Amino acid sequence: MPVPSQPTPPTLASSTAGWDERALLLLGVLMDQSQHGYQINDFIERRVACVYPMKKPTAYAILDRLESAGAVAVHTEQAGNRPPRRVYTLTDAGRALFKALLEENLRSFDTPSSAGDIGLIFLDRLDHAAAIAALRQRLDGLDRLQKTPQDLPSSQAHEHLRLDLALDRAKRLREAERDWLRETIARLESE
Repeated sequence: MPVPSQPTPPTLASSTAGWDERALLLLGVLMDQSQHGYQINDFIERRVACVYPMKKPTAYAILDRLESAGAVAVHTEQAGNRPPRRVYTLTDAGRALFKALLEENLRSFDTPSSAGDIGLIFLDRLDHAAAIAALRQRLDGLDRLQKTPQDLPSSQAHEHLRLDLALDRAKRLREAERDWLRETIARLESE
């Protein structure tokens, strides 16, 4: 019986096709130095998750794809009694892919949307008071999030990071959502 074929990872010859912001993030983390998977995931959790969370299995799957495409080289190292670990190193092709993805990412724009937009479509399916109460809870959640101080992660080890810009953008999007919710609740209350 034939074995089903696995999807072929995008090649670097195909430029940025098939790669997304998750690959850009992983390549960017590797720009300054080789790292093992734990270091990469720790960096994402401590410094980047506040603007773009990525689950560990996703990171490892993308790193495997990047290795298959020749963007990263992998070797195994062992320190003392610790289990062997895979160390990822950016290749020249990976550096080129990083720069192409970075330029594409900065040029592009996305239409903001959220799962909460679906609920708005069907808002009239709830009784008026329940709909307003639900939106008030959403607003309360945003208010609590805005009051939580966003510590700007230290970028001493990675001096080329501009997390401040990403955090500022996320904050402003939340502020716009809060303003919109306040106006919408007031509008619904006046109906």
